[in-house]
Amino acid sequence: MPVNIDEELKKAEVLIEALPYIQKFNRKIIVVKYGGSAMVDEELKRKVIEDVVLLKLVGFKPIIVHGGGKEISSWVKKSGMEPKFVNGLRVTDEPTMEIAEMVLNKVNKSLVSMIQDLGVKACGISGKDGGMLHVKKKLSAGEDIGYVGDVDDVNPEIIHALLKDDFLPVICPIGFGSDHHAYNINADDAACAIARAVDAEKLAFLTDTEGVFRDFEDKNSLISELTTAEARKLLAGGTIGGGMLPKLNNCIDAVENGVSRVHILDGRIPHCLLLEIFTNKGVGTAILGEDAEHFYNTNI
Repeated sequence: MPVNIDEELKKAEVLIEALPYIQKFNRKIIVVKYGGSAMVDEELKRKVIEDVVLLKLVGFKPIIVHGGGKEISSWVKKSGMEPKFVNGLRVTDEPTMEIAEMVLNKVNKSLVSMIQDLGVKACGISGKDGGMLHVKKKLSAGEDIGYVGDVDDVNPEIIHALLKDDFLPVICPIGFGSDHHAYNINADDAACAIARAVDAEKLAFLTDTEGVFRDFEDKNSLISELTTAEARKLLAGGTIGGGMLPKLNNCIDAVENGVSRVHILDGRIPHCLLLEIFTNKGVGTAILGEDAEHFYNTNI
């Protein structure tokens, strides 16, 4: 079959477009918060892992922080219990905490296996390992919801040791409290705390939405880039709600605490990480500091 030169040139153009981004972020740490539909669809899961492995092989230092809420709920039901939530937070009693830790470790090791199948060394750990994630008990509107924690302190020593030895860390959001008990942590919160602690250049959230919209009902109003000031303005305007509200607050907090750029991506789009990081247009929303370099033209 003859070679289609036009198609081959398009491939070359894609590689050339990626070159300045590879140069800019070489040897920089990127934290990927992995969750949503991309965790339950096997084909999407494979593509996410391929993206992260490629980031590693072209010189990035990726770290995966993953959730597993849907699978935890499934196993709670299988155990004859009913998942309970208060203000969107899982009530985590002793039996539920045992299930959560079991499920998250199971998910963790499956991701490690997928990464290693692609030829990259990976190490799965929880926030308890090396005393990494210390938490304080989290209340929901003053109500005790069990073993749920807010990250109080991060000891990144074990993460840096793994990166130094060329491992890709895969972290599940289980921490420990002053009572030395295991606590479940919201994966978004854990990813933000870890990104701050390791001075990450980038933090990427894989979600089930396309990004941040000026008007959620208008799918043409997706915002490619937002400064923290513009993000606060959107929050104050009352147009941001649901799960995007705490996520955007987490993004602002991360940027204001040293993370260069935070990306909110639709994990349902195959290879969304590569499209956002290595192309001029991107596919999601990037939140950046006031003085950061803009990659796109924005209208906000």
